[in-house]
Amino acid sequence: MPLALFVLLVGNQVHAQKSDAVKMATTMLWLYPDSMVTKGSARPANWNYEIGVTMMGIWGLWEHTGDSTYAKYTKKIIDHFVDADGNIRTYDLTDYNCDQILTGRLLLRLYDRYGDSKYKKAADLLRKQIDWQPRNRSGGFWHKLKYPAQMWLDGLYMVQPFYAEYTKRFGPLDAYNDIIHEFVLMEEKARDPMTGLFYHGWDESRQQFWANKHTGLSSTFWSRAMGWYHVALVEVLDQLEVGHPGRGKLLDILNRLTVAITREQDKVSGVWWQVTDKPNAEMNYLESSSSAMFVYALAHSVNKGYIDSGYAANVKKGYAGLLNAFVSEDSAGRMHYTKAVAVGGLGGTANRDGSYRYYLSEPLRTDDFKAVGPFMLAALEVEKINTNARNQ
Repeated sequence: MPLALFVLLVGNQVHAQKSDAVKMATTMLWLYPDSMVTKGSARPANWNYEIGVTMMGIWGLWEHTGDSTYAKYTKKIIDHFVDADGNIRTYDLTDYNCDQILTGRLLLRLYDRYGDSKYKKAADLLRKQIDWQPRNRSGGFWHKLKYPAQMWLDGLYMVQPFYAEYTKRFGPLDAYNDIIHEFVLMEEKARDPMTGLFYHGWDESRQQFWANKHTGLSSTFWSRAMGWYHVALVEVLDQLEVGHPGRGKLLDILNRLTVAITREQDKVSGVWWQVTDKPNAEMNYLESSSSAMFVYALAHSVNKGYIDSGYAANVKKGYAGLLNAFVSEDSAGRMHYTKAVAVGGLGGTANRDGSYRYYLSEPLRTDDFKAVGPFMLAALEVEKINTNARNQ
């Protein structure tokens, strides 16, 4: 066989191989062909952050590949909720729930692509919630109306990237100062000076049963909580102009967090533990959603130059760990992503006390939305790192 033909054939085979992100998306489109509810389920779909997390990964594939399948699928899922007047089915602004804002990022993308005013109207509604969201005395958003004076790390991801993307498109630009303040405030209150890690929640009033009576902090380092904050940080940085006076504050926070997170990366598996700082402790386990978030945030930060390129080694080890520890294949050859903790919260019920044992009491899921979306984004960012390495 002539050498040129051999090279062409091999090149075509490599090109034809599906990326990990495409494989995962293929599974999700098979599981949820019409809406983000399992086939055969009688439960209707609700507007929630879990849909948004997954669809950010799907939309990332559209941006990365140009395959309109992913844009059309995103539109179909979001159109299930948004009517012609921009009303959002199952959404209630007066809940003042930060979790309901995240999926608005897809509204902005769909408005950019399709120009339909209903997406802008729906996004405006979510932006109105931000204006009216209750705040503590320090200016931080309450996580929900029913959780007074409380800030959770999760809330930074639920609100700030949408807030920043909306601001970049429609202003007012001084809203960036408000966005930056939320990150600075949470680092000031929730960061442990010894480890550099962040506690899950802070109650300014110090009234919650899970809160330390002196600091207002919860008691345990939960990896996914830090994963939410980590991803929010890098995605807000993407929206800020290089010359913005507050950008340096976010970069400083990111670099401090990077040091702390990579220090806790498991040396054997390359991934992260459910309770971050207690490897191999009783009941503790390697957890997939937080690990995907950390790999994605680190890889994205390397690709954007937000952190030192030397952290690409942590990304490589972490991504190999995702594949080895959490990825499986079914009898039909479909990819599945396993071992994601179902939920983690503070208060509401007596067992949600922020303790070590609480975080290890929640069940694990396969193909959980909160894990699948970050895994797809991590896969795409690692592809970029590998492509850049080959081109150097």
